[in-house]
Amino acid sequence: MGDKANAHPGAAGRAVTADHPASVRNVVLVGHSGSGKTTLVEALALTAGAVNRAGRVEDGTAVSDHDEIEHRQQRSVQLSLVPLEWDGIKINLLDTPGYADFVGELRAGLRAADAALFVVSAAEGTEGITGATRMVWEECAAVGMPRAIVVTHLESARTDFTDITRCCAEAFGADDPDAVLPLYLPLHGEQGPDGHAPVTGLIGLLSQRIYDYASGERKESEPGGDQLPLIREARDKLIEGIIAESEDESLMDRYLGGEDIDYKTLVDDLERAVARGIFHPVLAAGPAAQGARQGIGTVELLELITGGFPTPLEHPAPAVTTPDGKARPALTCDPDGPLAAEVVKTSSDPYVGRISLVRVFSGTLRPDETVHVSGHGLADRGHEDRALHEADERIGALSSPFGKQQRTLTRCVAGDLACVAKLHRAETGDTLSDKDAPLLMEPWDMPDPLLPIAIQAHSKADEDKLSQGLARLVAEDPTMRLEQNQDTHQVVLWCLGEAHADVALERLRSRYGVQVDVVPHKVSLRETFADRSTGRGRHVKQSGGHGQYAICEIEVEPLPGGSGIEFVDKVVGGAVPRQFIPSVEKGVRAQAAKGVAAGYALIDVRVTLLDGKAHSVDSSDAAFQTAGALALREAAAGARIHLLEPVAEVRVLVGDDHVGAVMSDLSGRRGRVVGTEQAPGGRTLVRAEVPEIEIGRYAVDLRSLSQGTGRFSRAYVRHEPMPPQLSERIREQAQGAS
Repeated sequence: MGDKANAHPGAAGRAVTADHPASVRNVVLVGHSGSGKTTLVEALALTAGAVNRAGRVEDGTAVSDHDEIEHRQQRSVQLSLVPLEWDGIKINLLDTPGYADFVGELRAGLRAADAALFVVSAAEGTEGITGATRMVWEECAAVGMPRAIVVTHLESARTDFTDITRCCAEAFGADDPDAVLPLYLPLHGEQGPDGHAPVTGLIGLLSQRIYDYASGERKESEPGGDQLPLIREARDKLIEGIIAESEDESLMDRYLGGEDIDYKTLVDDLERAVARGIFHPVLAAGPAAQGARQGIGTVELLELITGGFPTPLEHPAPAVTTPDGKARPALTCDPDGPLAAEVVKTSSDPYVGRISLVRVFSGTLRPDETVHVSGHGLADRGHEDRALHEADERIGALSSPFGKQQRTLTRCVAGDLACVAKLHRAETGDTLSDKDAPLLMEPWDMPDPLLPIAIQAHSKADEDKLSQGLARLVAEDPTMRLEQNQDTHQVVLWCLGEAHADVALERLRSRYGVQVDVVPHKVSLRETFADRSTGRGRHVKQSGGHGQYAICEIEVEPLPGGSGIEFVDKVVGGAVPRQFIPSVEKGVRAQAAKGVAAGYALIDVRVTLLDGKAHSVDSSDAAFQTAGALALREAAAGARIHLLEPVAEVRVLVGDDHVGAVMSDLSGRRGRVVGTEQAPGGRTLVRAEVPEIEIGRYAVDLRSLSQGTGRFSRAYVRHEPMPPQLSERIREQAQGAS
């Protein structure tokens, strides 16, 4: 890359602005948890002059918002934006969590970015490139994100950059290992007493220059004669890898013929290959020494970002329609075009209120303008209905975030990112557009939350605030689903994992002042008759004045699954007057909804009204409703009642190495494997039917079984009888509770 170590950095304390998409680079940092993404962001900010010491802006505020980091494990749990400037280019660094529970934040970052730095830790050696790391790479590949690989933690003893690079090529270059090659090699200092030679700088393979950071500042020099043979093989392989992806097909013939390809041609081809996502250069980065401003490799990374990563002009915008679904022309990244922006993240500030992080894809966003907010709605996840999102709203202040600071912006052009305060009607994923020509962007894929957490208010005061707190929580996080279960009467938060749930409950407490208790999650069971039975309901009371008189006789028989409740009238001779037959049915259905054995709704039965008696004065609608309920209860008392449990179809996508463990585990959950099929990437899709009561924590357990690489989906299939011993235990619990 170019030599711009002395480029003018962005000054700490002021907002970094961009006047045109060509002067913007949106870069998301991705990688497994603990790979060093946040530390790298801080090192880049320090080198670019956005902070005056590691991780701190001039007032001492941290680059990263540590309110959103679990102090127990120092684990980032949300997407954060750090804007900085290098060589006149605005760089928006998007730092994403690496833990699987927060994949929604990763996907939001991928939506907002145009290229990615994939961070791999050398401290973990070749074992650090796990299946979970490969899954993060696949997340990037799925959206066609251009990527460069950064190896961090070079200061660790016994690190071997060559081995790490080789493993990256094997793991990430399955189709073409020569598309994953290093641009630089580590420069090692003198060997210490422990035999470890620390990394003090880098050797540029294309430039054939030494970049030494030992003094704390980058110093450039010519390689010594003994160093050139060490880099020749790596340099030749890199050049071959670059020109293999070149659009100029004559380059390879010229190179193999002995011609020395000039440096600028190689750099231009490298940049084009990176921008097209077909070549993934490997770089190295290390922390700045105490008191130093430049960390190892940070200048080289900033040069790659500004010179080798695509601009927003080169990244296709999401497809758009009108809010009612009519097709619209594709967007172009034009500051003078129609406004089309998207909320990629929503957060709350105790003083400012709701803050929306917005990516502008077309047009220019300005303060005090009125825009139209359009949303797909996530009513199935407990969010507002889509229709409620169609509203005009005034844009408040625009700002550029930096840690807990918000630096004021006068506008945000196409391709750039900004924060908008107090957008009350906009949620994550919503589109902001011209109010006279509203648009709706195609949504990005949201992961399905599959871990249920049942909660209840800790006190009466919490109960009063719970509904509003939950509404705000799910507005911020589209990967969370809120369920008000009508069968179990539980409030259930569906999350991506335990860490996701912990963060959600902590936000409820700290942001919205709502303390909740986690209670066991209940599954919606049902009851049905195992065989035919009869019952007589007699409701006769006389207590002065009008009495109550109603007698009915019914027969109950089971029906096939999915039949519901069928009511049949076979009364003859007017034993039950016609006007009271609907009353009997109403009483039967009301009792069925309450259950007849363990308090769960009765389904899949036919109830036949056979006979009854009435009184000319004392019979009434209420009396026959009561008699119908009593008749059903008596029929149940003389019959075998089955408890029915919901069964889900579970589809598990897992690496071939873990198929046996997964199938064995599913069998232990009373599951029936109904089929397997091969999937791309050395994986197998396992299909099974499993009782829902057995998969409440499967999101957590599968991660453990598959070393973080397994994925699954679930869909309700039917209710079927529970095993007798389990059914009896639940009945006893129900009787004890009553």
